[in-house]
Amino acid sequence: MRLTPEGCRAGRALLKWSTRDLARRAGVAFTTVNRLEAGQLPRASTAGRLLAAFASAGVVILDGPEGVGAILARGH
Repeated sequence: MRLTPEGCRAGRALLKWSTRDLARRAGVAFTTVNRLEAGQLPRASTAGRLLAAFASAGVVILDGPEGVGAILARGH
């Protein structure tokens, strides 16, 4: 799964997380999140950490034929 700027913003919006909240939960610098949301795609390992942070909070990032964004998994 590819983490896009739109997916990242959508995921944060669902969780009401700031860029600093996401960065702290993923173990990355908040400037990394800011750069991603400005359009600079991160390394695969960094994207994996960000996606894992979203997943642990029940958010699934979408980037495919069905659209780009995020959904909150049932039960969360």
